[in-house]
Amino acid sequence: MAGEIPDLHAEERTGTGKGAARQARRNGMVPGIVFGGDVDPLPINIPFNALLTKLKQGRFKSTLFNLKVDGHDDVRVICRDVQRDVVKDLPTHLDLMRLRRTTKINLFIPVVVTGEEVSPGLKKGGVLTLVRPEVELIVTAGDIPDHITIDVSELEIGDSVTISSVSLPTGAKVTIDRDFVIANLSAPSGLRSAEDEEEDADDTEVAEDDVEAENAEE
Repeated sequence: MAGEIPDLHAEERTGTGKGAARQARRNGMVPGIVFGGDVDPLPINIPFNALLTKLKQGRFKSTLFNLKVDGHDDVRVICRDVQRDVVKDLPTHLDLMRLRRTTKINLFIPVVVTGEEVSPGLKKGGVLTLVRPEVELIVTAGDIPDHITIDVSELEIGDSVTISSVSLPTGAKVTIDRDFVIANLSAPSGLRSAEDEEEDADDTEVAEDDVEAENAEE
């Protein structure tokens, strides 16, 4: 299971309809609804500033939250829609879906690197770049992995790690239907500069040889 699921605090909204929703917004709240899970929908209000902060952090609609509402048991939810003001682009309403343990959801799972201390490429001064520090996977709500692991212990300079070489957690699937790069090991900048200079020198020598050959023909 994932080590820590972020909390999302809300309060139960008394009253329904446009009037109650407008009053919530005047009070600095964003109205919403929690549905699914074979129980009645629950109207809620979420503090505007708290919601805006989470939205700015990104990936709000692909993050699993632990919803906390006074008087109700905590429940895991995922956002299914955020309605926004057409002019100000600020949140005006949100829909949250309760999740069963067997529900399949898309989540971004962190990537953990192992084998750096013995990687021959890194020992030679190579630079490891984590192209994707997170990978989006389809996982089961009741069995969300903490992370996926990539092993760089045998990487040489110029090598890369793709998703096809990674052992995914049981039941997890990749959302992208192609073999994409997660990390690569490149030459250090000094070595790249030296190689570029050698290539430039070779090109110059070839050009000079061509000129000499043309002069000889004349």
